[in-house]
Amino acid sequence: MSNVGQIERKTQESVSELFQEKLGFEYLGNWEYREDNANVEVELLTQNLKARGYDDNLINKAILKLTSDASLGGGRDLYEANQDVYRLLRYGVHVKPGIGENTETVWLVDWSNPEANHFAMAEEVTIAGNHTKRPDLVLYVNGIVLGTIELKRSKVAVSEGIRQTIGNQNPEFIRSFFTTVQLVMAGND
Repeated sequence: MSNVGQIERKTQESVSELFQEKLGFEYLGNWEYREDNANVEVELLTQNLKARGYDDNLINKAILKLTSDASLGGGRDLYEANQDVYRLLRYGVHVKPGIGENTETVWLVDWSNPEANHFAMAEEVTIAGNHTKRPDLVLYVNGIVLGTIELKRSKVAVSEGIRQTIGNQNPEFIRSFFTTVQLVMAGND
């Protein structure tokens, strides 16, 4: 278990409880020691897309496009990757099932039927990078990380959580994790 201070831990438990009990998020657990945490949890996304009726071919093509657009390097920076991911989230992934077939749209988020989406959260999600980092709470929609929350005890200013989140986006830390993130939050008790 994490060595988060007891006061900060209480704050984290309170916010976790809010997301679970009031907002209906599924609790995925403490992912501090889970390997291969990513900003696109392919298994969760695949499960949701299958449940909404997409076939394996369309799912595979949509996930390939999402992971490609969420990647950094080759002159692509975080801002550009995040914009590309936003477009896919908002307007869907346009894929051709096969040669000569009409383009179909795979909706990563079901905007017209919110209940069809899978809302989940995990605590202490360890992300390997040049230097490993661990956001306090990570929010997933259909297996895609859309939000992170950094929490501090009351004697630590919220600005410290903001500073930490901004720092985590530097190249020497876990910048690539933030290519799908649409909301970053910080708070204290």
